[in-house]
Amino acid sequence: MKVAIGCDHGGINLKPVLIDYLNKKGIEFIDFGTFEKTSVDYNDYAEPVCQAVVSGKADKGILICGTGIGMSIVANKIKGIRCAHCHDVFSAKATREHNDTNVLAMGERVIGPGLMVEIVDTFLNTDFSFDERHIRRVQKIKDIENKNFK
Repeated sequence: MKVAIGCDHGGINLKPVLIDYLNKKGIEFIDFGTFEKTSVDYNDYAEPVCQAVVSGKADKGILICGTGIGMSIVANKIKGIRCAHCHDVFSAKATREHNDTNVLAMGERVIGPGLMVEIVDTFLNTDFSFDERHIRRVQKIKDIENKNFK
């Protein structure tokens, strides 16, 4: 598995904890930044992470900002991305099983490092259920994504 990761200045303190977790688990990753505490725009980090997932350069993506909200909004604008904004383990498990999400967004100002590791571990190690109802629902998400709204 290869994971694309990115954060803005609001997530910069949790990113080293995430990297440490990925290294300890032997999970390959691509770090799209940011690398400094200077204020930056979350959009500039969410987009390349999601493009890596859509293109197949990464299997999943993980985004961290102050709240997780901005990152998740940007991520879900990108065709092929199903991003879940999670701050608890139950939601991380359910979104993988039911929604086949491929990107996780979290907020550093909302969760601490220990909980973040539990959420990430759950997200990366939970498979899609392939239950008929969940397959149907994910397909409906894809169908909506392919509509041309005005």
